Amino acid sequence: MSRLIVGPFNRVEGDLEVRLDVVEGRVKSAQVVSPLYRGFETMLQGKDPHDALVIAPRICGICSISQSIAAAQALSAVQGITPLPNGKLVSNLVHATENLADHLTHFYMFFMPDFTREIYADKPWFTAIKTRFAATKGTAVAEMLPQRAEFLHIIGLLAGKWPHSLALQPGGVTRVVESHEVQHLLALLAGFRRYLQKHVFGGLLEDFSALSTLSELHQWAMETRSDFADFLQISRNLGLENIGRAGDRFLSFGAYVNVFEKGHLFARGLSENGQVALLNTGLISEDISSAWMQGDSNPRHPFEGETIPDGEMQNGYTWCKAPRLEGKPAEVGALARQVVANNPLALDMVAQNGGNVEARIVARFIEIALLIPAMEGWLVAIRPEEAFITHGEIPRQAEGAGLVEAARGALGHWLQVDDRKIKNYQIIAPTTWNFSPRDANGVAGPLEQALQGALVQSGEADPVTVQHIVRSFDPCMVCTVH
Repeated sequence: MSRLIVGPFNRVEGDLEVRLDVVEGRVKSAQVVSPLYRGFETMLQGKDPHDALVIAPRICGICSISQSIAAAQALSAVQGITPLPNGKLVSNLVHATENLADHLTHFYMFFMPDFTREIYADKPWFTAIKTRFAATKGTAVAEMLPQRAEFLHIIGLLAGKWPHSLALQPGGVTRVVESHEVQHLLALLAGFRRYLQKHVFGGLLEDFSALSTLSELHQWAMETRSDFADFLQISRNLGLENIGRAGDRFLSFGAYVNVFEKGHLFARGLSENGQVALLNTGLISEDISSAWMQGDSNPRHPFEGETIPDGEMQNGYTWCKAPRLEGKPAEVGALARQVVANNPLALDMVAQNGGNVEARIVARFIEIALLIPAMEGWLVAIRPEEAFITHGEIPRQAEGAGLVEAARGALGHWLQVDDRKIKNYQIIAPTTWNFSPRDANGVAGPLEQALQGALVQSGEADPVTVQHIVRSFDPCMVCTVH
């Protein structure tokens, strides 16, 4: 057995290191290390609860809208208020804009450049893929970035700026949208749809979202010329559907609240053994057995959680805690969302091959195809003549949680207030779930499970198969260690 340390990873938000034990060219076990501690939870203690709207989004510049919405939801729960319909519509719009931009950024700038490595030089697709997707030089990125920038104007118009907007509040949004602005926003969305249909999908979004089986997806890829279809052809060639399987236990907090009825566009729940069940968030806990943290060895629910760094680093191997639901790890992300939402294509992919590298990427494109029509509907549902925000008061003592879905998966903010100040603020980010270390029972987190069995070719110091598996989860390490 040999030990291989992979890292630091490029094209990753924050610091990441993966320690691999390799036997006969395969990963026997892995330890995923988050080597940076930041301490936002400690910063928030003792502050005015409203300060969370300013401080918490600074955790990350990529998913700051998700962080803002989670903080606003926690505050609305503390105040006992419900955002107004217009506020929910605008929040959904800016949130979907950020998440869709994230999906494209991940695909074009983080994931696809790995297929331009010289290890693939003998593949028939290599030359064309390198021209299209080479990091910083590919023609695809040159096309995508201006379209992404134009699309992000939706956030600028509705929330003032991106990242770190203050427009998202517990009772709704501060920005009033006029009728003529709705038409401008629809025009921006129409332009982005045209780009997606021409270059990314090679056809109507509705045609892609109608696919319901893996065989239909393969047939679509053979008949379509587009960037996403090119990925699917590469995936078939390399067998990406056969690598990166974790525990097939999928968690979603629910994405994009339904405005005029209960629930979410993408449902909240837990999928286990092929069955979706209601989610009991009271059964979430954080285990610090393998983390460089002081405190009670018994796992704690986030409302009772502690974040006390151990500067001596005598125990554990990472700054990341181990979130668990009912004592077991869970995978989060676009694939988890679509499995819990009973999307037929996502269900068929998992039924045939479990959660895997290909399925995680496909799920992101399922979301893109579904969200653009949803955004069009949210825009026309805005009623400019009605209010966009309501207000409440911070009670002397209370607690509340904000549970949302960032692009990378389930994000939770748990807030306790005492004497109208923040007594405790605990955050579990998506990459905390996916890149969690072993718990007290020695059970590995999703990525550590997914890396088991990964191929390490002779002489590889930076195994490409490991890179594909890690990037399929799209790590954001600054959120992990917040």
